[in-house]
Order: sequence, then C-alpha cells, then structure tokens
Amino acid sequence: MALHIHEAWILLFVLPGLVTPAAINHEDYPADEGDQASSNDNLIFDDYRGKGCVDDSGFVYKLGERFFPGHSNCPCVCTEDGPVCDQPECPKIHPKCTKVEHNGCCPECKEVKNFCEYHGKNYKILEEFKPSPCEWCRCEPSNEVHCVVADCAVPECVNPVYEPEQCCPVCKNGPNCFAGTTIIPAGIEVKVDDCNICHCHNGDWWKPAQCSKRECQGKQAL
Repeated sequence: MALHIHEAWILLFVLPGLVTPAAINHEDYPADEGDQASSNDNLIFDDYRGKGCVDDSGFVYKLGERFFPGHSNCPCVCTEDGPVCDQPECPKIHPKCTKVEHNGCCPECKEVKNFCEYHGKNYKILEEFKPSPCEWCRCEPSNEVHCVVADCAVPECVNPVYEPEQCCPVCKNGPNCFAGTTIIPAGIEVKVDDCNICHCHNGDWWKPAQCSKRECQGKQAL
C-alpha cells in the first residue's frame, strides 16, 4: 500500500511538466467580466450613427447642435443623417484685392490696391499726371487710368518746331507759306524774284503762295 502512494506522488510532480502552453485552450477559459464590459463599452462609444456627429478632432456633438467641422469654416448642424453644412453664395473677391482672409464661412477681402499702375509707375487714387507731353491722365478710384490725348490744331506755318515738354508744334517765326521753294512770311507781299511778287493765303498757310508777275526789272534796264 505504501508503494502505490509513493508512485502517485511521482506522477503528480511529472505531469505538470508534460503539459505545454499550446495544449491549453483559451476558449475553455471565459474572459474576465471587467474586460468584457470594457470591450462592450468601447463599441457603443465609437458608434455615433443616428446619435451624434464627430468632427475632425474627435469631438462629439449632439443631434441638433451647431458646430464648425475642422475642414470647413461654414457652420454645420448635427442630424441623424450626419452633418448638414451651410453652403452660402459667397460674394466675388475684387480682382484688385491684395489681402484675403478665410476666417469666416466666406473669404473676405481686407485690403484693396489703392493705387494705379501705368507704364511701370504707380500713382495714387485721383492723382493727375502727364506720361507724355500730349497726354493728360488721372488715377481713378477703380484703380484704372483714364487719359485724354491733346488734339493739336493745324500749325499756321510750313516749318513748325517741336519744343521739349510741349505737345503741339509751334511756329517760332510766325505764320508763313511756300512760294516755290522759298518760305515767305504771311501778311505781306514779298518779291521773290525780279518778276514775281507773292503773298500767303489768309488762313490757309499750307497752300502755296499766290504770286503775280510784274514788269521785270531786267526788261526795264534794257
């Protein structure tokens, strides 16, 4: 009888070493009740369909609550079908706008160019300037330049001169006209040769002079 008891003790010490971890079936051991409750709570917590809305940061909003999602500056309302966001018709940004802010639902122009650019130069609003002797320009509030070009009258001479910083040509020697190839002053009769006396047309300085033949001095000498 003592022999059998001794053999039984040997078996008790040997058998635990023969049982490997692979032989243990974890399905046979139920999970801890606390772990099961925690797992179930996570599933319910992550599922907000029909119960709320989640923004890009993971913040939860209740049904009917108004909020701003991270990807949009327009307000949204949480519904059972998900966020319903405002999509307003934003006003167009002025083409001359130099500073645009996107803090609100619509982009907003904070600074408009307050000058005009003309031929590589900048001019203040309502500033008047002359880019050339014949042009008079003004920088309009619309940032556009409006110019007027001078209309020069027909000069009263056949040899007008363009002076620096002057738009229209001037007759430095007064009105005149051509008598053949000779320029004669207007207002007087000019003897251009021994037989012809000429004068300019009144007002028509570009026309050839009117000449009349007189008795030639050479014939008188004969």
